[in-house]
Amino acid sequence: MAAAAAATNGGEGGFDVIVVGAGIMGSCAAYAASTRGGGGARVLLLERFDLLHHRGSSHGESRTIRATYPQAHYPPMVRLAARLWDDAQRDAGYRVLTPTPHLDLGPRGDPALRASIDNGAATEVDASDASSWPWSGVFRLPDGWTAATSEIGGVMKATKAVAMFQSLAAKNGAVVRDRTEVVDVAKQGDGSIVVKTSSGEEFHGAKCIITVGAWASKLVKSVAGVDLPVQPLHTLICYWKVRPGREHELTPESGFPTFASYGDPYIYSTPSMEFPGLIKVATHGGPPCDPDGRDWLAGGAGLVEPVARWIDEIMPGHVDTAGGPVIRQSCMYSMTPDEDYIIDFVGGELGKDVVVGAGFSGHGFKMGPAVGRILAEMAMDGEAKTAAEAGVELRHFRIGRFEGNPEGNLAENKVKSWVLT
Repeated sequence: MAAAAAATNGGEGGFDVIVVGAGIMGSCAAYAASTRGGGGARVLLLERFDLLHHRGSSHGESRTIRATYPQAHYPPMVRLAARLWDDAQRDAGYRVLTPTPHLDLGPRGDPALRASIDNGAATEVDASDASSWPWSGVFRLPDGWTAATSEIGGVMKATKAVAMFQSLAAKNGAVVRDRTEVVDVAKQGDGSIVVKTSSGEEFHGAKCIITVGAWASKLVKSVAGVDLPVQPLHTLICYWKVRPGREHELTPESGFPTFASYGDPYIYSTPSMEFPGLIKVATHGGPPCDPDGRDWLAGGAGLVEPVARWIDEIMPGHVDTAGGPVIRQSCMYSMTPDEDYIIDFVGGELGKDVVVGAGFSGHGFKMGPAVGRILAEMAMDGEAKTAAEAGVELRHFRIGRFEGNPEGNLAENKVKSWVLT
């Protein structure tokens, strides 16, 4: 019994790092930390709910990866993440990411679209020339619209990806525990960290990483007195019926891309792959919610009707909107006012011993391996050398940007970010 307890609590001296929250960011952080020192780092990954639960933002069938962002500080992180996705899949021996092209489209003068094309090094096509791009027969672009293609694109199997990183961390010796709600993170007199749970357990470690998604504001406020401006939103993922005879045309096997349509509404899509004969087309956003008291039906019509109108205008020959979406799946975003992430030391009495990753604003999943590596290095080394080497500027993600400025980076970003994963 004593030996089992010691193993669960990291053995003599506790854990090197305790990760709180086992969604995509926490699972990637645990994996990154577990690879340190030839796999010798002692890592504990704690999850409040069941592993791979559907109550947060990391579950489901698909997320996308792309490098076309209105903000110039994201493409370097996407490129780093793409490399780390490949590394993790190589370690696992199987794939969770299906590469595809990516297509951006929208009004030619839309500032967010123009910036995304430039920052992502996308290639603009002649929308009036059907021979200049392969999907001209699928999309009926209105006058004044343009389209641009890029090579960095793909679809990640979300739940499968989270499971992969958890399995890789466990293979490297990490301890993974679910149904363990953390209620306090504190610094002890000897400088170590103690993590306390609702059941009365205590775990001791040198460092801690907090990645609890929509619960970030509540937990960080409780343990450190720090206000994180992270607002959870309820959103809907919609799958629509592909018209008969068009099914193969919209699949990755036929080369169909992930795509994003700029303007109002912002629309995003993945190729038809999760459910044969259905295609995921949805809009970004949704009503505010409390993650501990959600109305699972909130925002239904407001998140479905704009998508149906867009499909009827842009893809009428390929997708059927009669009767609405065939499948609706609930999810949450954790939004910051500027839609930039929060990646920083908690500070105060916890100093640099506790790091938080939060507010990924509906476009973080693709960045999981990069954010996980950055969080692990910040916690264990006090700095993120991988980010610096990859040209990722972490200043955009500091908590302090909201001090005396509730909008954060909005003025610097210039164009509002609608950049869903």
